[in-house]
Amino acid sequence: MAQSSQNPRELFLLMPLVIVFKFFKGVWSKIHAFQQEKVIIPNKYGNKLVGILHEAGTKEIVILCHGLRASKEDIIMTQLAAALENAGISSFRFDFTGNGESEGSFEFGIYWREVDDIHSVVQHFHEANRRVLAIIGHSKGASAVLLYASKYHDVKTVANLSGRYDLKTGLENLLGKNFLERIRKEGFIELKTKSGSVDYRITEESLKDRLNINMQETCLHIGKECRFLTIHGDADTIIPVGDAFEFAKILPNHKLHIVEGADHVYTDHLAELASIVVDFMKETFAQGQV
Repeated sequence: MAQSSQNPRELFLLMPLVIVFKFFKGVWSKIHAFQQEKVIIPNKYGNKLVGILHEAGTKEIVILCHGLRASKEDIIMTQLAAALENAGISSFRFDFTGNGESEGSFEFGIYWREVDDIHSVVQHFHEANRRVLAIIGHSKGASAVLLYASKYHDVKTVANLSGRYDLKTGLENLLGKNFLERIRKEGFIELKTKSGSVDYRITEESLKDRLNINMQETCLHIGKECRFLTIHGDADTIIPVGDAFEFAKILPNHKLHIVEGADHVYTDHLAELASIVVDFMKETFAQGQV
């Protein structure tokens, strides 16, 4: 009868090493699963969209969309991505056309072009055999994800963070009085920084793009099976909290969360914002709502 050439005493001495090796292998696999990767995705207009993939090892992924004059590096985007990653949910934050590292020129309006950008991102991950769990947008990005849900019905969970219900409001504060007369006369309005230099230009065409969007009509084209989360701060001076209640009235499959004391960018409430979003995504993940 053949006997093992391995001495039992040697095996006993090797056991702690095996245990230690397995432990560090497990730790390394977890660390390896949490990684960030820059991903470049072409949109339908030939521009390269640049984003950061937070890989948490899940097939499911959440798409994060920034607001006006912001980027994927906006603190809301980075905080949400980190919170989702810690919860074991992969996410992708990217720059819309003309913002951040993405190609193209910045424009004030182009809401539907941003919808096209989201579609390019969603299609990219579908082709990579990933399932888009949800799309989340802040401010103007919230308008974009709402418009996306009205046109495409391939993502069943949407989070609206401080989105505007009536896009005709807020313009006088931004552009000044008689802005319609001025833009019709000149063809554009230049917004300047505090130092007096030109920050960006708003064209009549891009302004019309915003004014032509009817969010009430948009919401009526969203499927009833689409789950919605609206979060809004009651101290928001950019987009009033009343807009959140308007969304709650018209969207049937809707959950509303008002954050007390929070401003438009959740300055002192980022942790609370992230917690609400993560809890909702966990519910979505558990229900398999994709």
